[in-house]
Amino acid sequence: FKFPYPLQWGAPTFAAGHCFAMMSAVLVSMVESTGAYKAASRLAIATPPPAYVLSRGIGWQGIGILLDGLFGTVTGSTVSVENVGLLGLTRVGSRRVVQISAGFMMFFSILGKFGAVFASIPFPIFAALYCVLFGLVGSIGLSFLQFTNMNSMRNLFITGVSLFLGISIPQFFDQYWIPPRRGLVHTDAGW
Repeated sequence: FKFPYPLQWGAPTFAAGHCFAMMSAVLVSMVESTGAYKAASRLAIATPPPAYVLSRGIGWQGIGILLDGLFGTVTGSTVSVENVGLLGLTRVGSRRVVQISAGFMMFFSILGKFGAVFASIPFPIFAALYCVLFGLVGSIGLSFLQFTNMNSMRNLFITGVSLFLGISIPQFFDQYWIPPRRGLVHTDAGW
């Protein structure tokens, strides 16, 4: 057994580029968390969270990210959107269930053999699970459009551009960014 302790990888260093990259990741995580909180409350048939609850949740997430940095976690922490999809799939929104499952996750993270069992699950099973859960989360996100005026050109523009960029930018980088030392056009020219 090895328990984590603060600053186990040495004294912290400051690099401006890394800090700005992490700040952009935290900003994206805050937007994602806000959407996940609203989607979870809707799936649990609860009242929508008021602004002070959202800011309190994001504040606790910031404290968690600070602790992640102290304990040496490179990626930080964020809200698990998969669990919001699982909430919609199972319709179990009890706090007690979440607390018990969090205890199990902390216990399993200490024992590496349980992680090996979960790592041995084949990728097609994870892919099928992600297809269902992220599809459910995406449809919940799109269902929030019913509360907007879709006759407004502004709202149509925001929705259309968001969907277009969300679909086309990953395709662009998948097609043009992978080849090493090549430009964005299919030529034989190098850098």
